[in-house]
Amino acid sequence: MKQVYHLMWLSLGLFISCTPSEEKKDKPLNVLFIAVDDLRPDINAYGNSMIKSPNIDKLASSGTVFENHYVQVPTCGASRCSILTGLLPRTQRHLQNSAVEEFLSNESEGEQPESFVHHFRRNGYYTLGLGKISHSVDGLWYGYNESPEGAKPEMPHSWDEFLFDADKWETGWNAFFGYADGSNRQGKNNQVKPYEMADVDDRGYPDGITADLAVEKLGELNQKDQPFLMAVGFFKPHLPFTAPKKYWDLYDRDKIPLSPVPDLPEDVHRASLQNMGEFNQYKAGEEKASLDERLSDDYATTLRHAYYASVSYVDAQIGKVLDQLEELGLAENTIVVLWGDHGWHLGDHRVWGKHTNFEVALRSPLILRIPGEQVDRVGGGTVVSSVDLYPSLVEWCGLPDNVELDGQSLSALTRDGEDPNRENLAFSYFSKGISMRNERFRLTKFFREQSPTVELFDHQLDSLESKNLASDFPDVVEQLMSSWEKGNTGLFDQ
Repeated sequence: MKQVYHLMWLSLGLFISCTPSEEKKDKPLNVLFIAVDDLRPDINAYGNSMIKSPNIDKLASSGTVFENHYVQVPTCGASRCSILTGLLPRTQRHLQNSAVEEFLSNESEGEQPESFVHHFRRNGYYTLGLGKISHSVDGLWYGYNESPEGAKPEMPHSWDEFLFDADKWETGWNAFFGYADGSNRQGKNNQVKPYEMADVDDRGYPDGITADLAVEKLGELNQKDQPFLMAVGFFKPHLPFTAPKKYWDLYDRDKIPLSPVPDLPEDVHRASLQNMGEFNQYKAGEEKASLDERLSDDYATTLRHAYYASVSYVDAQIGKVLDQLEELGLAENTIVVLWGDHGWHLGDHRVWGKHTNFEVALRSPLILRIPGEQVDRVGGGTVVSSVDLYPSLVEWCGLPDNVELDGQSLSALTRDGEDPNRENLAFSYFSKGISMRNERFRLTKFFREQSPTVELFDHQLDSLESKNLASDFPDVVEQLMSSWEKGNTGLFDQ
């Protein structure tokens, strides 16, 4: 049975009308926001030539790649809550997947916009969302095993229109955890594998359907005499790692590398890692992941192959949307944002999943294309955060800046490649810990009994974060702690 959930609230796919330069003031820019679930910066644009991602690479070649972009929380719902609101977490409840539901869904419309989408809608933009933008797949608040009928919208004031076509899976959450035959993880009581290769076309999995719907809606938006913000949220490469066979065939299994850091980091308590609860839900998998020992090389290769295929599959869907943008003549007047909601351990530190305060879970792709001002790459010692997007869009689009936000605009970086006024700090929060990243170090302090409670990694010497140096360099820890305090919002004092 095919159902299309058509809410009159917008998702995070953003086409926003904006004005990045004086000569464009008479024609506001649109904004296309593309959110990709669980996407590591493991693509060619970030130095991994093994992965086939030609469409993202093409976007990167015409835009600005932020080499050191960090999310605020390494889990889907909380990370999205932070980028949508432009705020750092204030309570431990802000670190849960239910953050959007808890803090936005039941609130009446107030002076402070509930999200940057809401802010744009208030200022004359038509807002349209497709797929997974906040946390729920179709913008509605309901459980994995429940019906979406009558469910509340997650962001009740943000969207003019929100769409998701569940197709043969019938509900959004079934589609999110879906397999090519129309089944899903919860429907099979978790007796499924964490990957699948099926000989189907792109519409055999949900992201292909979402891409086609986005292409169709772009055509409709192009006919409107109104600036718009369109958000498109793709599922892959989130678990299960499912993709049509043709994307698996892009890779020679024998050449797929294993993790360069497959063992536990030195002088780090296991509480800083995780027990792979999400990964091990897929009970038909060949092996169970554990911190006690690595997965076999054979199974690890299969999983990495599946992840790579999923990335190539979603890359192709992103390409369809970007190609339509070009064909409609909208590209020259549209800001494009490609954002990954967090990273993912592919066996790194023996972990299969996100949910840690390590670099591999907190660093994700951020690629921007802003008509009229463009620096190819922002790297070196510059670090940026997801919360920086909201104030950036406001500035580029000339919207009122009367909203309290925690981020710093990226406009100087995209225009000049540097910003002498930038603090150059990124803060992330999880597992009773606050992690700070600057141009060289990652410093994490945990509010827990297990020791060590402080971790220091020097990225000039150890980019893989294989050894905690806090006990060896207490003077460095002391020097960094004053900067770390700037990100201490008090959420673990409660």
